[in-house]
Amino acid sequence: MIDLATALSRNALIAILRGLETENALPVADTLVETGFRIIEVPLNSPEPLSSIEFIAQHHGQTAIVGAGTVLTVDQVEAVADAGGRIIVSPNMNPDVGRKAVSRGLYWCPGVMTPSEAFAALDIGASVLKFFPAELVPPAAIAAMRAVLPKNAVVAAVGGITPETMAPYHAAGVDGYGLGSALFKPSYALDDIARRARAFVSAWEELD
Repeated sequence: MIDLATALSRNALIAILRGLETENALPVADTLVETGFRIIEVPLNSPEPLSSIEFIAQHHGQTAIVGAGTVLTVDQVEAVADAGGRIIVSPNMNPDVGRKAVSRGLYWCPGVMTPSEAFAALDIGASVLKFFPAELVPPAAIAAMRAVLPKNAVVAAVGGITPETMAPYHAAGVDGYGLGSALFKPSYALDDIARRARAFVSAWEELD
C-alpha cells in the first residue's frame, strides 16, 4: 500500500473532488489515477462522500491515497476511517480533529495560515501543512515561513492553484498542490477532466 511520501514523490498533485456524485466516483478516480494522480480527496460537503471514498479506496487504495476534505469534527474523522479513507484534510487547524486522525493512524492535513498554527499542527502530528486559501498566502509569505519551519515539514498550497501558478509556489518551497475547480467540477465531462489533469501533470513535471 502506497504511503504519503511515496505518493507525493510520484505526483505532488492532490485532486479535490468537491461535489462528486457517487455514481461518478469510480470513472473520475479511474481517469485521475490513469493520468498519474496518487492523492484523491472527496470533501465531506459532497453528495454521499463516504460512499464515494469507500468505492475509490476499494479500487485504488493500493496505488493511491484516498480520503476526505472539509473534515471538521472528531466524529467525521471516525466515519472517514471506517470508510477506508487514509487522509484527513481540513480547512482549519482543529487540535481535536488532529489528535483523533493521528490516533487512527491517518494522515492529517490541517489548514494553516500563520506560524503559530503551523507549529501547533506539527506538534500534534500533522503530515502536511495545508496553506489555505493560497490566494491569501502568496509565495513570498510561504518562503518566509519555510525559513523557520522544520526542513522536513511538508507544505501544500491549496486554493486558486492553476498550472500557471505552480512555479512560484514551488520556488517558495511548496511540496504539494491541492487542485479544486481548475481540475474538477461535477459538470465537467471525463474528457475535460482528463485534459485538465494532463495539463497539471505536465506543469508539475516541468518544475525544477
